[in-house]
Amino acid sequence: MKTVTIHAAKTQLSRLIEEVAAGEHVVIARGKEPVARLVPIEPQKRGRVFGAMRGRAKVDRRFFEPLPAAEIEAWER
Repeated sequence: MKTVTIHAAKTQLSRLIEEVAAGEHVVIARGKEPVARLVPIEPQKRGRVFGAMRGRAKVDRRFFEPLPAAEIEAWER
């Protein structure tokens, strides 16, 4: 883990980001006191994929039948 001062971090930010992207951790210090850490971020996971449930769910004829009056009333409250 590499430690640099705030001034050095400001002047060498591009180089430090390259090092962090390569897996290095960099600590930024004010004098000798560490105040921040630059670390690589984890790649984001893929979101939902359209059609991922295709063929897994079935909709039968009851889905299209009207709801009972009591259930409609419960939804409208």
